[in-house]
Amino acid sequence: MSSTPDGVKVRDQSLDSALRPSVWDEYVGQGHVKANIQVLLEAAKKRGDMPEHILFYGPPGVGKTTLAHLVAITLGVPLKSTSGVAIERAGDLAAILTNLEPGTVLFIDEIHQLSRKIEELLYPALESGSLDIVLGKGPSARTVELTLPPFTLVGATTRMAQLSGPLRSRFGGGVYQLDFYSDEDLRAIIKRSAHMLNIDANDAVIERIASRSRATPRVANALLKRVRDYGQVHEKELTPEVTDAACEMFGIDSIGLTKDDRRYLETLKEGFKGGPAGVRALASAMHEDPDTIENVYEPYLLRLGLIERSSRGRVLTDNGKRYLLQL
Repeated sequence: MSSTPDGVKVRDQSLDSALRPSVWDEYVGQGHVKANIQVLLEAAKKRGDMPEHILFYGPPGVGKTTLAHLVAITLGVPLKSTSGVAIERAGDLAAILTNLEPGTVLFIDEIHQLSRKIEELLYPALESGSLDIVLGKGPSARTVELTLPPFTLVGATTRMAQLSGPLRSRFGGGVYQLDFYSDEDLRAIIKRSAHMLNIDANDAVIERIASRSRATPRVANALLKRVRDYGQVHEKELTPEVTDAACEMFGIDSIGLTKDDRRYLETLKEGFKGGPAGVRALASAMHEDPDTIENVYEPYLLRLGLIERSSRGRVLTDNGKRYLLQL
């Protein structure tokens, strides 16, 4: 492995890609979504058609990108990946769509970040396979309709509420919610990843990692690698005690909360007397972006029942107060 920071980054990215399931049997969890997608794809293959467009939504790290890869693998077609924030102008979208190979699966991550202008340009591409391009300006401007190669759009978002109704309605293949994972499913994921990475982790170690993984496969795999690193540096076998020591050093407690999570709870308690507090006020007090508060901190705290979202703002629950008393 390269000793440069860039080399390390590339190596970490290749590891993440290697851990991504390449067949449906390796994809753990989200059983209802998986079953529906498999039926959709199999029916399209039998008709000789491209499947209708699909939208996945849910918290970060629960498998939306992996599902897009599995859709392309199942169909035996190329996958083209981009993100909503990367498509800033009409020309960006036109360049992507007109250069697709026939039958491509186009994956747009964080699709809610598309501007309304880009959305409107996308509608005819999704409905009729055409793209309207305006040439020239003023009275001499004219519209040219380009025929696009057949493709399937797979969209993914962590902010379903920010997606416009007209765009949601274009996903004829279905809109599917991906949820947090159970500890049982996380244990299966961590066990598979440990085997692929040649990490000797017994059931007790896997249990420790699963309980701290925030119900999210991406976090589970990242924590597994960091615990491995800790054991290698300290020249220790991975035991439950070593795993606990590693997590303590990382600032991760027994239920997966980090120093930042605890800072959120303490800010809500001390700075706002337990709430209610608006998200912008919390973000300002923590010197964070409101989107980070809503997308990174709050989903897991809500799942654990440590906070509530009320019409007046965020409120620390009795469970949250008890948690803080234990610190």
